[in-house]
Amino acid sequence: MSDMLHADTMILIALAAIATYLTRIGGYVLMTRMKSIPPRMEAGLNAVPVAVLTTLVAPAFFEGGYEVKIGMVAALLVCLRFPGLTMLAIGWAVVIAIRHFGLL
Repeated sequence: MSDMLHADTMILIALAAIATYLTRIGGYVLMTRMKSIPPRMEAGLNAVPVAVLTTLVAPAFFEGGYEVKIGMVAALLVCLRFPGLTMLAIGWAVVIAIRHFGLL
């Protein structure tokens, strides 16, 4: 039974890898064949990073405790002035400090 499960899992992983590769290469091929990107498509592509970040951050914000909310607000304030890695470090540090010292 475990050999069959192992084989099924490997097939699933291989198919997922192929699908991911085809999706990425398909986008590349499509973009190289276009002479210019239409403004609406460019606006949509520019919105993708914000949408992905929102789907990652929003659940943690609404389901996390007050320390998570305070850490995210601190990270938001830091990101207005400093690079992304600094923002992440400060946000994590705030959450860890609040949890470690039991400030809330």
